[in-house]
Amino acid sequence: MNVRRSAAVLAAVAVFGSAAAPAAFADDKPSPSAALPSGLYGKTDPKFDGVFRQSYALLAQDTEGVEPAAKAVDWLTGQQCASGGFAAYRADSTEPCNSKTAVDSNSTAAAVQALAALGKQDQTVKKGIDWLKSVQNKDGGWGYNPGLPSDANSTGIVVGALVAAGRNPADVKSQDGRSAYDALPKLAMDCDKDGGAFGLADAKSGKLSPNADATAAGVLGSLGKGLVVSAPKKSETAAPKCAKPDTATQAAGNGVGYLLDTLGKTDDHLMSSMPGATDQPDFGNTADSVLALAAAGQSERAEKSAEWLAKNSADWAKQSGPAAYSQLIFAAHAAGMDPRDFGGADLVKQLNATGPAPETASKSPAASDADEKDDDGGVSVWWIIGVGMVAGIGIGFLYSGNRKKKQ
Repeated sequence: MNVRRSAAVLAAVAVFGSAAAPAAFADDKPSPSAALPSGLYGKTDPKFDGVFRQSYALLAQDTEGVEPAAKAVDWLTGQQCASGGFAAYRADSTEPCNSKTAVDSNSTAAAVQALAALGKQDQTVKKGIDWLKSVQNKDGGWGYNPGLPSDANSTGIVVGALVAAGRNPADVKSQDGRSAYDALPKLAMDCDKDGGAFGLADAKSGKLSPNADATAAGVLGSLGKGLVVSAPKKSETAAPKCAKPDTATQAAGNGVGYLLDTLGKTDDHLMSSMPGATDQPDFGNTADSVLALAAAGQSERAEKSAEWLAKNSADWAKQSGPAAYSQLIFAAHAAGMDPRDFGGADLVKQLNATGPAPETASKSPAASDADEKDDDGGVSVWWIIGVGMVAGIGIGFLYSGNRKKKQ
């Protein structure tokens, strides 16, 4: 997806219909009168991605040993509704949420992953998990907003939240007794025709089509992983053999095979499939794929794609902001690379510079050397969350390559 805030775009489609999509792609610079919260990361209008980019930033900082600014954490916790859910952004968090507050699974799951990692937020995390459980679909999965059909992007990021909160996704079941591991195989596609990918639903027909970002999210969810993935041991694991996705494990294997094949055809990175994009790399979804491949033990391909990002994503990261820097940090971490020296850029320093100064900025021994380097050429990745759409619905692993809006 584009500089994404993309998720928002599709979510807007879900709420207002496809006619709203063009407006969603417009540039989202904040109005001159709009004062951004002092605890918020990023300088663009947070309407569509405030909670998401904040959650990514705090989680990325924690992953690299940085203690976020207290006011940044307070801003995020203050966005939670009494129900436990989070909306993309609430300009006035002193006003209670109501039936018109567009709480969504993606913002909530991202916030839960970040706050669970930071610690000392047990009640906030519990309320978030309770809300997610309350909006679980009968098939065991989640849609972007309550009531929407399950999609791989949303279900995948919710699985990450459950795991971060210490819950076994297999034990979190719908009223029909189904879990995310029952829903995800239903969102996987045919091996021969569709390469074993997870699908993204067409806005009008609801028909699934193979989609790389939905596949990355589906693989992570099916493997029970979140946004922070440990680098696998160096290995030459063979590509999984595609077969009927009767289980989440098989669906994940099929998805990994699809990603390996797709990346192999495009020189280790994905190309954007967004409307209007012509021969444009998709940095965000490439980063998502690195996480999925690393989670599946595909160290060689994960590292190759991460190295491509290190060489090519600087401009994209600089334009995209905190969520992109965060996603690149996740990708570097998953590939066993140093986020403080990623293609010559210190991603951690660049991320910290987009918001309030952290309480502490712990550094690895190699970090001090990286700080001496020119920091202009950052690297960043997408953001969310690729976007998944189900029957005209917005969805979200949110963030990707071009410039897009998110909800």
